[in-house]
Amino acid sequence: MKYISVLFLILFSYFQSFGQSTLPEHFLDGKAVILISTAPSARPPMDWKNIAEEIHSALVEAGGDPIAYYELEEIILSEEIQAAYGKSFLQRMVRNIVTITRKDNGDFFINIMEFSGNSNIINAGNQWSLQANNMEVLQEKLIAAGEGQRSKNLMALDVPSFLPPLVGGADPSPSQANNLPVSSRFIAKNPLNLDIFKLGIPLSGASGEAALLTQFRYDLLGKSSDQILAAQKAEKASIESILEQYYPYETVFLTTIRSDKDLIADKIQFVLTRVEGREADLMESMGLRSETLPDKDRIVVKYYIKFLVRNELYIGPVWDADPNGKQALINFLQNLKIEE
Repeated sequence: MKYISVLFLILFSYFQSFGQSTLPEHFLDGKAVILISTAPSARPPMDWKNIAEEIHSALVEAGGDPIAYYELEEIILSEEIQAAYGKSFLQRMVRNIVTITRKDNGDFFINIMEFSGNSNIINAGNQWSLQANNMEVLQEKLIAAGEGQRSKNLMALDVPSFLPPLVGGADPSPSQANNLPVSSRFIAKNPLNLDIFKLGIPLSGASGEAALLTQFRYDLLGKSSDQILAAQKAEKASIESILEQYYPYETVFLTTIRSDKDLIADKIQFVLTRVEGREADLMESMGLRSETLPDKDRIVVKYYIKFLVRNELYIGPVWDADPNGKQALINFLQNLKIEE
């Protein structure tokens, strides 16, 4: 409990900074990438591009230099894709990461952070934050926060820039978007030695350091440690019932974010990873062809196993994603028995 409390004190420290009125200096002296997550049930309806178009002028007037807008869920589709974005941001000399989250009740949250310079995109803590119950108030607060401060960002874009999504680790032009190289980290096989080393099972909010950015997703932002613990307890019970039937080897549930080095020292060399997204996007990001899918936009859950020692990602010999998360897990565990 002590470690979980410390974790969420770090992750959600921005709640203590809502009263801040001075924008951080790094925001006023460097390029910013804006990541947006919006609850589909929020009213009035606004998709992430609508939000980008509404907030852009306020970000510029406040002194920022927003060079690109992305949907947050697109960035965190998988660790592999997030790493590709991290590399792209580094090449473009991005200094700031700004998240804009719209919750189910329509409230907006802005968090401004320095780019970590690596695949995690951000570091824990040190967020500058702002909250408003509608877009107009959000714009006013943001502009007010920049008043009286000198910005070195003198050539900001007049309109928001929407770039093609990255797939497989490249930064494409529109004509290249469907023909991208895919990283060899994804392996369409089952890992060896699962019977020798422990399999880590991350629960919500504990998917490793790369999951820090996930905390700003509309359905996770602002949850208290008690709420997270309750969700983890229910999630653990559900997963345990499946593991008892389909996985005969040793497992360890992970309830806090831990580094790969720490896990390996604890003899946890494998980590079960869950991703969710459009099926075609997931397949293509993992090096598989999606032409034969009857519904490329179907939202599915896919599990794979990360081998920490060699940073390899084993997706299994059979594509087994499913819209139902429990069924996707059962499919994956059953396919682990396939001998090649």
